Amino acid sequence: MKRRETTPTHVGNITIGGGAPIRVQSMTTTNTNDTAASVAQAKRIIAAGGELVRLTTQGRREAENMANISAALKAEGIMTPLVADVHFNANVADIAAKYCEKVRVNPGNYVDPARTFKHLEYTDEEYAEELKKIEERFVPFLNICKEHKTAVRIGVNHGSLSDRIMSRYGDTPEGIVESCMEFLRICRREQFDDVVLSIKASNTVVMVQSVRLLVKAMDKEDMHYPLHLGVTEAGEGEDGRIKSAVGIGALLTEGIGDTIRVSLSEEPEAEIPVARKLVEFIPQCAKLREEAKIENNTLYLDFDEDETEDLQLKAAMSAGALLIDGKAKELTIYNKGKEQKELADSILQAARVKFTKTEYISCPGCGRTLYDLRGTIAKIKAAIGEAAKEDKRFNTLKIGIMGCIVNGPGEMADADYGYVGAGPGKISLYKGKECVEKAIPEAEAVDKLLELIKANLSE
Repeated sequence: MKRRETTPTHVGNITIGGGAPIRVQSMTTTNTNDTAASVAQAKRIIAAGGELVRLTTQGRREAENMANISAALKAEGIMTPLVADVHFNANVADIAAKYCEKVRVNPGNYVDPARTFKHLEYTDEEYAEELKKIEERFVPFLNICKEHKTAVRIGVNHGSLSDRIMSRYGDTPEGIVESCMEFLRICRREQFDDVVLSIKASNTVVMVQSVRLLVKAMDKEDMHYPLHLGVTEAGEGEDGRIKSAVGIGALLTEGIGDTIRVSLSEEPEAEIPVARKLVEFIPQCAKLREEAKIENNTLYLDFDEDETEDLQLKAAMSAGALLIDGKAKELTIYNKGKEQKELADSILQAARVKFTKTEYISCPGCGRTLYDLRGTIAKIKAAIGEAAKEDKRFNTLKIGIMGCIVNGPGEMADADYGYVGAGPGKISLYKGKECVEKAIPEAEAVDKLLELIKANLSE
């Protein structure tokens, strides 16, 4: 397995791509205006082995405070690059570029308005005018980045594609890739090369297919920028690890990927050891993938692992691409001679092949999160688990649990029901991508979610 060759991107004191080691990173969950809390959590991420730390900058105050966070870390001799995460407000990206080593912008909402799922009709001339608006706003930002030696991540999320892209390309990997390429072409015209690209989705099939297509699109235009990999809203615990390993592992084992994040609904420092293992396991899992035994549409994998997490990650990495690509429809796993049926079922579900239990699409949380994310996930899982004892149809559902609106409605499109932070202590409930109840008090929202599901199942 040969790793894809990429041009190097310089982010502070580290290099991404260009033959550098695969970098692992995480994102804080603190309020970015709280300097002390953000610095403390960044230090925990770094102590765990994180090589970049991302913080949300949803407004000007948060972007400005990145200067204080950066200064506090550097005062302790910590030079780990900081990444500002920007949505909805291009002006915030301009500010953050002065204080951070890298700024992430989301093409879906950088200039385009927030997604509303409306179909828009454009002539070719009108569409070209929309692209011109993007260029007029994006180029001044790139000039600021050049001045301050700030790198840029063009980070496309499946859950926040613009109505403009959706209207022309549909909800397709082609549309996801074009959303990225529009911005990347501007970078090339402006001779701005410190760029990292990412395409993320909660659906591992969409994520893998889109990243592969992006690589082909870049190769066609003689671009070779480094790639950041991640399965967004992967969840927590075993399911979150398996889902991440299926999607990220499928690409790593074919030589794609220069930096990764495992997005878990847990403390951010808990993501780092899992990411480190995915990188460590690449050679073994690439070999297992190549030597895999497939008979009668069943993939067979045999392990001798002492650690449960190692088994989960290696099995998911080895099987991921083979299942996503339809090389097998069933999976049988043995560890030390004992069949691992539950693990096999979890991997099949993560690869979108066969569903055997309720799936939770939950974000990892960040400074935008508007309620007690981890406590709520536990409450929802307990409530759905009890309901499933009486009605097995609950086991067929996909439930989205989102801390805020950034990807909420978009990722709801892949879920049957959604629980989304709408304001401090306020929750909106979704059926598919339709908001059916707005701004419910958090104390009532889990019960209201259960009532909504039961009412729809009754119908």
